[in-house]
Amino acid sequence: MTADTSHPARIKFILPGLSAGGSEHVVSFVANRLARSGFDVSILSFEMSGSTPYYKTDERIRIDYLDVPVGKRGPLGVISDIVRRVKRLRAIYQEQRPDMVVSLLTRSNVIAVLAATGLDIPVIVSERNNPLRQKPGIVWQALRRYTYARAFGLITMTRGALECFPPVMRPRSWVIPNMADYQDFKPKFTNERKVMTAVGRLVDQKGFDLLIKAWAKIADRHSDWCLRIWGEGPDRAMLEALAAEQGVANSVQMPGVSSAPGRWIEEADAFVLSSRFEGWGLVLGEAMAAGLPCISFDCPFGPADMITHGHDGLLIEEGNIDAMANALSRLMGDSALRDRLGAQAKSAADRFAPEAIGAIWENTIRGALATARGQ
Repeated sequence: MTADTSHPARIKFILPGLSAGGSEHVVSFVANRLARSGFDVSILSFEMSGSTPYYKTDERIRIDYLDVPVGKRGPLGVISDIVRRVKRLRAIYQEQRPDMVVSLLTRSNVIAVLAATGLDIPVIVSERNNPLRQKPGIVWQALRRYTYARAFGLITMTRGALECFPPVMRPRSWVIPNMADYQDFKPKFTNERKVMTAVGRLVDQKGFDLLIKAWAKIADRHSDWCLRIWGEGPDRAMLEALAAEQGVANSVQMPGVSSAPGRWIEEADAFVLSSRFEGWGLVLGEAMAAGLPCISFDCPFGPADMITHGHDGLLIEEGNIDAMANALSRLMGDSALRDRLGAQAKSAADRFAPEAIGAIWENTIRGALATARGQ
């Protein structure tokens, strides 16, 4: 790519949607940072036009919609949607001529690279989950191998995730952990019952079924506590039925998506991450930054990068329901332990402060632009 400095560098972010979620939060965060730094920033969502973003974006940022939303489709429908997205995105590329595209999540990444074929537009793809545990399907896996090898570079959140991809699939690579946002939120501790908080989409990956089973083992010993699971998703009915079956429906609350980003922190007295696997565990970092005492399964990848067991949180053997129950009971029954872990967590989260992580993102994109332009 030849250098063209006649305009501010045009950076386009691509992802499936702009609802509540970790990748959506990261895109709005990085896009806002770049817009403030003078870049010409746009975001493209696969959603229908008129969808309302959950996270606030700078007024200078352009948001486009592809009008081919993600949904469950049969094999022919999947192929049809891929073709439609690639054609529409390619037309947008040709009209807007971004200097660099940054795409997040496997399916978006595949589309972003395919649409840029032959257009001399560098595309950085970013994996936001655990590639070994998340199975996108045979077609998408094959397309991912083909397109990642042709992408400009690959960003992951952990070294472990990066090493899941052979060198041919990462021509250039960077590891950028997630920011631990919301340091300014302060827990209020005004709940009728103390609140053990969990946050995430109601899907199998997040392990809320494991958490409810662990909770059921110790809930009767801590009647002054409730478990509040924030989020929405297809497993809601199953989880509600499980809570009733386990006899803890009166102490397990599922209020849906928080009314505003990070608002769940204000009502939390402690935090638990019960995921079977993660790309990072953004909400864990947020809870730590807010000074909440935290418990997490030691799932791949992310929690072990954030928590030092016994110092700034409790790290529990992956999937061990009995160990999780014991840790929950220990934390809920010991206010001094909660105070100590919370204070240490806040300090530990400084490593992932938004300013520091934002600077890494900006420097990465500036360096990638310089390389792509042959500077």
